[in-house]
Formats: sequence, structure tokens, C-alpha cells
Amino acid sequence: MKFSKRFLHGSIFGASLFIILCTVSTFGCADSVNESKSPFANSSIKFWLSDPSQNLKFEERSTGVNTITISSAPTITIDAQITYQEMDGFGFALTGGSAMLINNMSPSARSNLLTELFDVSGNNIGTSYLRVSIGASDLDEKVFSYNDLPSGQTDVDLTQFTLEEDRNHLIPVLKEILAINPNLKIMGSPWSAPTWMKTNNNSVGGSLKTQYYDVYAQYFVRYIEEMAKEGITIDAITVQNEPLHPGNNPSMYMTANEQAVFIGGSLGPAFENAGISTKIICYDHNADRTDYPITVLSDPEANKYVDGSAFHLYGGTIDQLSTVHNTFPNKNIYFTEQWVGAPGDFPNDLKWHINTLIIGGARNWCKTVIEWNLAADENQDPHTPGGCTSCLGALTINGDQIVRNPAYFIIAHAAKFVRPGSKRIDSNEPTGLSNVAFKTKDNKTVLIVLNNGDSEQAFNISIGDQTVSSKLSAGAVGTYVFPY
Repeated sequence: MKFSKRFLHGSIFGASLFIILCTVSTFGCADSVNESKSPFANSSIKFWLSDPSQNLKFEERSTGVNTITISSAPTITIDAQITYQEMDGFGFALTGGSAMLINNMSPSARSNLLTELFDVSGNNIGTSYLRVSIGASDLDEKVFSYNDLPSGQTDVDLTQFTLEEDRNHLIPVLKEILAINPNLKIMGSPWSAPTWMKTNNNSVGGSLKTQYYDVYAQYFVRYIEEMAKEGITIDAITVQNEPLHPGNNPSMYMTANEQAVFIGGSLGPAFENAGISTKIICYDHNADRTDYPITVLSDPEANKYVDGSAFHLYGGTIDQLSTVHNTFPNKNIYFTEQWVGAPGDFPNDLKWHINTLIIGGARNWCKTVIEWNLAADENQDPHTPGGCTSCLGALTINGDQIVRNPAYFIIAHAAKFVRPGSKRIDSNEPTGLSNVAFKTKDNKTVLIVLNNGDSEQAFNISIGDQTVSSKLSAGAVGTYVFPY
């Protein structure tokens, strides 16, 4: 896929530019304009735009940023001296089904796609974070764990533990991705323990039997160690995907108190004894139940092993994540899942996800924003019996044919520029102009702006004593990359 690839040129100064602006109605001649003395005028300010009204999807533009400021327009003021959380990255869930579709592509088509997704150079989008399932998720072709046994059997020494199912598709695809981006971070999340460890001996629902807490902790240890042998580092794990939703297939119910006991008494000590540095993240469910992670983090034994808490947003509001941060400011916040419903609605999906997750998630302390999921086919397959039937992938893959869906462009607006290690910095939010700003490790400033209003909006962007101006149509998103 080719995006427009054009670079900004030095601006024309003085009255001649004002005449041009009036002629093309760039901002409207009624506005008062002033010439900026910004050094940005002769710098390469990057501007990438998604504008549903013009059918533009993450295109680099050579116009749209001006050294003429508009005194009557609102100003987004960026203050790099005020910093917040360090970012781990933006990306997708690489489900087993996603991996299967990608792995079944021809080698050249797969290589081109993975480069587009995970390389940061050129027009590639630079995905920097992946979430994978530990065992099957509901977007796998079938249900499995790494220790499946005939009914009535147990394996407390995990002698039959195997990653064989993941070697079919997931592990080969991850290896190819890591060859492109060795710094990619990966989070693992289980949908269920092996059924023989559960109270109902079923992949759907049930709870972890207390007698298997230590065994299940070793299951995590084996997973991390076996993936490491494949050259795949698991940066973090969540203890249980959606622990309060036992109706999915697979799934497992786990209360906050149970999770605290499991982490503090079994999982944390198992990681410590095995010398595992993989982060342990609690909860991994909706924002409306902040009492769950607060309960886990309030347990002194669990607290010392937990890096932070993870959230989805199928319930609650994004600002509720700040409640957990404010209660435990030394613990991290991760946003780990949100779906786009098929068949997709680009204008509305773009607006909601950018406003709520990319901007809102980052403003509410999230170190990651992960969309669910990377790929599905034209029928939203594969999925397990009872799994999600309407989860639209960021990509629709049919053989070697690819359709790029809303989540692809949503993540692209942040992932390409806000690289791991970037820090969120302070910016105000004028009415109708949702935004979030970052300082990158190479000292660039990234500003993501959504015109959340109902009409076109011109605005200024101020960094220190330098100011430029731009405008966005209603519902349009701009990512601005400044040289400092």
C-alpha cells in the first residue's frame, strides 16, 4: 500500500502569503494572522493526516502546517518540562487466528506485510507492541492449552507441557517479526488454565483449583522459558484475560482476592525463584471495576510482585484508569484490548478510538494501547465455538489480498512516531481539540490532534516561544512531528 509521500517546504513570508491564504480560503480572511519567527519554518515538520471527509487515511501531507499564526484561533500549548508516563508502545493482539492467516500467505506477500506493519522507516507504520494469548484465545481456530490431557488425568510436574500448537503459526510469525523489529515488546495473556486444573474441567468458565496454584505458576514459568528458547522474550504477562467474564470460550473466572493470593503466594515467588524478570500485570478487564486492581494492589504480598494493572473498555470510562493510578501512583497502567465491530465505520471508529484510547488512554496514564485484533478473514474467522463472530481485524486477509481496516490507521497515527521510551508531556485541550503530546527518545515532539467538533477548526500549536498553525476538518486526525 502506498501513502502520499511528500515533505514540507519552507514557507513564504509576509503579505504575499496572506494574499495566497485569502485566495484559497485556507483559514478565512476574517482571521487575524501574524508571521511567526519560528525556526520550524525551515525545518521538516512532518504532518500525517486522516480525514474521512476527503477519504484520506494516514497520509503524509506537504501542506497543512503554516508559520502564520491566527490570533483568533485557539492554541494548543505544549510544555515539555512537565512529563508523565514513559510509553511501551502501540499495537495489536496477534491472536492465533491472525498468525494463521499471516503464516498462510505467500513468503513474499507475508514479508512485505510484516515489514509494513513492524518496520518504522518509509511509509511503514512501526507497530511496537503485541499481545499474544498464552494457549488459545477465542480468536484461535480451536481451544487448546499447553498441557491438555485426557479426562481424569493430571500432570502436576508438567511433563507433557508443549508449545506445539504455537509452533504451527504463532512462533514462526513472531520470529519473522522480531527479525524486522528486535525491540518489539510482547505481552502474554491466558484465557484459561488447562481444564484439569479447573473446578469445572471445562474450557468455558470455572475457576482455578487452589491445589493447583503452584502448578499453574510453574505453567507460566515454563511458557516464558520455552518461548525464550525460541528467541522470543515475553516482556509482560497478565494473570487472566477478563477474569470477570466466564462465558467466553476459553475463559476462567478469578476474583480479585483469588488473584491476589495466586500472585502473592504462587506466581510472584515462582518468577523470583526462576530468575524471571517478566512483568506481572493484574486484572486485564473493564474500566468499570477499578475495585478489582485496587484490591489486588492493596494486598501487600501481591503488591511487591505486580508491575501494574491492565484494562479493556467494554464497560466504564477511560478516566477511571486514573483512579487506579492516583491510588497507586508507583504502579503502571496498560490498555490491552478494544475491538472494532464488523464491518467497520471508518469516520466513527477513527474518532472514537483516537479520542478515547490513543488520546484518552495516554492522558490517563496508559503505557500501551492495543487494538483487538490484528487480522481476520472476510467472515471474521477464525474463532473458537462461542468465540467472537464480529471482531473486525485491523487487517482483512484473504490469501495474499489485504484490506486495511480502521484499527490499522488508528494505531499508525501513534505507533510510527511515539516509539517505546517516549514520554507523554503536557498539553492543554482547547474545546473540540482533543490532543496528546509526547517527547521521543531522539528529542522530537509528537502531537496527535483530533477535531472532535462538528465543523472545520483552525488552531495554533505552541512549543516554548515558537508557534505554527494548522486546521482539521470535523472528525479528522493529525499527527504532527516537530524537530525538537
